[in-house]
Amino acid sequence: MSISKRCCDLTPFLVMEILEKAQEMERAGEHIIHMQIGEPDFDTPDCIKRASCRALDNGHTHYTHSLGIMELREAIAEDHKKRYGVTVDPANIVVTQGTSPAMLTLFTALLEDGDKVITSDPCYACYDNFITYAGAEPVKVAVSEDDSFQYRVSAIREAIDANPGVKAILINSPANPTGTLLSPERMQAIADLAEEKGIWIFSDEIYHGLVYEGKEHSILEYTDRCFVMNGFSKLYAMTGWRLGYLIAPADFVRTLQVMCQNFFISANTMAQWGGVAALKEAELDVARMKEIYNERRVYMLERLKGMGFNIKHDPTGAFYALVNMRHLAEKFDGSSLKLAYDILEKAKIGVTPGIDFGEGAEGFIRFSYANSIENIREGMDRLERYIKEHHSA
Repeated sequence: MSISKRCCDLTPFLVMEILEKAQEMERAGEHIIHMQIGEPDFDTPDCIKRASCRALDNGHTHYTHSLGIMELREAIAEDHKKRYGVTVDPANIVVTQGTSPAMLTLFTALLEDGDKVITSDPCYACYDNFITYAGAEPVKVAVSEDDSFQYRVSAIREAIDANPGVKAILINSPANPTGTLLSPERMQAIADLAEEKGIWIFSDEIYHGLVYEGKEHSILEYTDRCFVMNGFSKLYAMTGWRLGYLIAPADFVRTLQVMCQNFFISANTMAQWGGVAALKEAELDVARMKEIYNERRVYMLERLKGMGFNIKHDPTGAFYALVNMRHLAEKFDGSSLKLAYDILEKAKIGVTPGIDFGEGAEGFIRFSYANSIENIREGMDRLERYIKEHHSA
């Protein structure tokens, strides 16, 4: 028996390769500073844990409705009204076991063999694998650090015109790996273009709430011709809870529901009750975490700039900085992956190679500040020593 082509075509998630190598080194006694992974270092807020425990104590241990408990869907709708001023019908919300299953469900429901999806270059490493697994093809639109890694609508239009069969535009703001926001003007222009071309917008809004300058906007503020993916992992420090959701136009909900019934049955019951508490009770916890993230962001950027790295536009969201290190990668034939492994081996710092996010980020390194200020300080000290010892020329 051979492995299916769709699985053979999947590429490794390089940040996990780096993480697993770092963990190997830790088991051998090395002390590694982790700045590669996009996972909050905070514990889940107590109000969320208490709500989940209450659900367990009260016997909420059975399957739920395949779309999720109504209490959670209503809380998500209320949250969107409060944050963005948009009205979402709870009946149009599909609760999933994280944002990745939401993405997999959405893409396999909407994309046919030969369809195409516009994605930025760089973008989140797994998007291309989700799209190709569904039988479609990603169409890359380059974004530049000179332009704060934002889409240029003219470039999207050119890509659509040059590629018959484009079904959707995928946006992610705040973005991974860049930490930058799409401006309201560009979001409106992208929405207008999608309407004009008769295509859809897939909006990954998982980092909403983690914005330190400016304000994030949901695509729902600009168009109904869209699908929104979001979840609880990042903002509420709930990565291990595996809880996300998808907001879809009414005509598509039944199809998505049938997929959930067949493939997932329902999201974790206790986690869903924790999600209700997250939306209703965790505002102060989120504000505290966000303030600490911002302190780390400011410190990391200050240190990186002090080492001579030219960060043209400060990242203002999520918890990442994508830094141009092409002059260092030259020593490794321009390979950010080889540079990342060299930093891991010699400086004992886990970082993510830019190539994980596309050719446009080759030679860049992504740093995550989802770690304590003490560890970030030590990591920056190690990086500074590494550069002086191994790249002084």
